[in-house]
Amino acid sequence: MAPKTGRPVVSLGEPELYGDRPRGLRVRSRAVAAGACLVLGLGLIGGAATGSWLVGDSGEDGERSAYVTAGSLWHNVPVDQLFPPTVAGRGAGPGGADRTWTRIAVAPDSGCTGAFDPLLSKTLAPVGCERLLRATYTDATQSYVTTVGLLFTDGDTTAMRSLATRFEKEGLARRSDLMPRPYAAKGTVAAAFGERQRASWTVSVLTDAPVVVYAVSGWADGRTVDAPQPAEEAMESDSTTAPSQAGLGNEAQGLADRIERGFRKTATSPTEQPS
Repeated sequence: MAPKTGRPVVSLGEPELYGDRPRGLRVRSRAVAAGACLVLGLGLIGGAATGSWLVGDSGEDGERSAYVTAGSLWHNVPVDQLFPPTVAGRGAGPGGADRTWTRIAVAPDSGCTGAFDPLLSKTLAPVGCERLLRATYTDATQSYVTTVGLLFTDGDTTAMRSLATRFEKEGLARRSDLMPRPYAAKGTVAAAFGERQRASWTVSVLTDAPVVVYAVSGWADGRTVDAPQPAEEAMESDSTTAPSQAGLGNEAQGLADRIERGFRKTATSPTEQPS
C-alpha cells in the first residue's frame, strides 16, 4: 500500500541569406541587427532564466508535492479507498482467468515492529517506516488467502530510488528469506495463515511515492509450504511447483497490482473512489 520527461528542446536554425545590398545599407543593417540582437539576446536570456524558474521549479515543486501527498494518504483517506472491500481481478488468474478478492480483515495501522522477518526489516531500514497498513483478502472460493501491505516510508526520492535499484540489481524480491509476513486475522479463514503457510509473494518499491507495496499468499486451510516461490516465477507457464499450479503467484501479484493501481489513482485524486 513504486513505480519509473524532459523539457522540449528549442534549436535556432541558421538565418537565411539574401542578395547583396548597397554597402552603406549593409553597414546600417548590421548595426541595427546587432542592436536588435543585443536587445533580443538579453530578452532571451532573461526569458530563459524566468522560464527555467517557472517551468523547472514548478515541475520540481509539483513532483515534490505529489510525492508528499502520496506519503500522507495513510491518514488522509478512508481505508476502503486503499483496501476496497472487493477487488476485481479481470484476467489476473492463471491463463487469463478472472479473479475476485474479498477483504476479510484490516490490520490496525501501526509501525513496522514485528511485521517483517528480521532480514527484510534490515533491508528496508534505510527508508524508514512511517506507517504500515495491511489487509487480508480471500478468493471467491475461499481456497486462498492473501495479505497485501502498503509500507509508508520516511525515505526521500533518492533513498527510494536507491532501494528500488538494490532490489532490482540484487534480485531481493525473489529471495525467500525476504518474504513479507502475513496478517492472520482471528475468526476468519486466514486465522491459520502464518509464516510457514506462506506460498508466494511479491514486493514492489515505488520511486514516485514513499511506499513499498507487497503481497503474500497461501492456502486457506493452513497447510505448510516447504518451498515458497516468488510470484514472478510461480506465474511462469512451465512452472510445476505447488504454489504455481494452485495459482498462488497470480493471487499475490494480481492483488498487489490492483491495490497499487488504486493507490496511484487515489494519490492523484484523493477525494475520488478508485474503480
